[in-house]
Amino acid sequence: MGLLLLFNGGFMLLAALISGVYDDGVTLEISSASLVTLLAGVVLMYFTRNHTRELKKRDGYIIVTFGWICMSFSGMLPYLFTQSIPDITNAFFETMSGYTTTGASILSDIEALPEGVLFWRSLTHWIGGMGIIVLAIAILPLLGIGGMQLFVAEAPGLSADKLHPRITDTAKRLWFIYFGYTIAETILLQLAGMSFFDAINHALATLSTGGFSTKNASVAYWNDDPIIQYIIVLFMFLAGSNFVLSYFAFKGNIQKVIKDDEFRFYFGFVAIFTIIAFLVVYYQADVPVSDYHPMVWGEAESAFRHTLFQVVSVITTTGFVTADFTTWTSFLTIFFFGLMFLGGSAGSTAGGVKVVRHMLMIKNGLLEFKRTLHPNAIIPVRYNTKSLTSEVVFNILGFFILYMLLFIIGALVLGMMGLDFLSAVGGAASSLGNVGPALGSLSPLENFNSLPALGKWWCAFLMLLGRLELFTVLILLTPFFWRKH
Repeated sequence: MGLLLLFNGGFMLLAALISGVYDDGVTLEISSASLVTLLAGVVLMYFTRNHTRELKKRDGYIIVTFGWICMSFSGMLPYLFTQSIPDITNAFFETMSGYTTTGASILSDIEALPEGVLFWRSLTHWIGGMGIIVLAIAILPLLGIGGMQLFVAEAPGLSADKLHPRITDTAKRLWFIYFGYTIAETILLQLAGMSFFDAINHALATLSTGGFSTKNASVAYWNDDPIIQYIIVLFMFLAGSNFVLSYFAFKGNIQKVIKDDEFRFYFGFVAIFTIIAFLVVYYQADVPVSDYHPMVWGEAESAFRHTLFQVVSVITTTGFVTADFTTWTSFLTIFFFGLMFLGGSAGSTAGGVKVVRHMLMIKNGLLEFKRTLHPNAIIPVRYNTKSLTSEVVFNILGFFILYMLLFIIGALVLGMMGLDFLSAVGGAASSLGNVGPALGSLSPLENFNSLPALGKWWCAFLMLLGRLELFTVLILLTPFFWRKH
């Protein structure tokens, strides 16, 4: 916990530096928040310096869950100290939304915020995107602590591909790719016409699949700049793919990327869903993206760009918007609601159920037909030519059932708080999937400020559940977890 607070405080100093450069009048307040966080971290590390440094699996789950909560409570200090968000409930919601890369906001006038606060808001995305825990893995060995238990709790997934035998080196390589992509997108967005400040903020939010923008209209602010939107689409797609595959691609092993089952499904989903949405928007939308007419390239391009942007944004759970997709026909409202349950690839910064789980559930479902016809045959589910054990398949099915159950409970609780049907189911799906924009009163052009205070705490809890893939948090609520034997 102390180490995480030191990281958080250090990043706050970076936001204070930006505040000083832009002379936005809140440099002292952000610096004070940083010093309080750093001091808390130092105190925690001092009083626990002589404790056992061996981490067990149980410790990993505790550190990850309470680490995220601890980060969120300390991360809201810049909002409170600068009075940008004076209310604790709203400040915690905004901070948890940032660290979990959900991107749901309670702010109505984002552009009125000081630059230092806006930069800190985007930084919370970037820190949470790859996971502050994975970053800490590279440092923990210096304290004599092994990091494998933390990595398992932070990034549960099917991929056994290790970039390097040592988990520390794996973390370093992943962060190097993450950092490199962020720099590349910042440069490209600047070249395309964005200011440096807007470019760096949107790069931080894109690579983390977060969705916080510096503009009230989100990326719709640049609707007259197609190149900017295409650049963001490219990096959203990369952020939603497995970062391990990016490493293999940079090493020249393109075949490994092309042959990866999950990547092919991921690319196929994006392509198919974009074509479906484009055809509906182009020929049937009640509120067209622009005043286009059939067979005119300019307007066809506009319809294609907006549908591609929204499909990639929702699938990767980034949450940037260029238009309000809930006004594009009832079919597309339900269509995008369904996409909220898809999620990006395992090993990406995206939230949601993840493509690999959907893929393996589909494969297992189809194999059930064969098993029915040939009851004595052994027909395993395969992933990248390898047979999966029944335990892995049961784990995936269990995860999906639990996910849907939590979604229903989440929507019921929001309904009990007075939200209408669309807003309740949209808010629950968006929070649990870390998507950002929802439906009804929480649609892309609205925000979450209309939620009652209790509703904001509930949605923040759903965000944490979704970001840490359910089991990591829920296991702490079971009695047997806390038993000594």
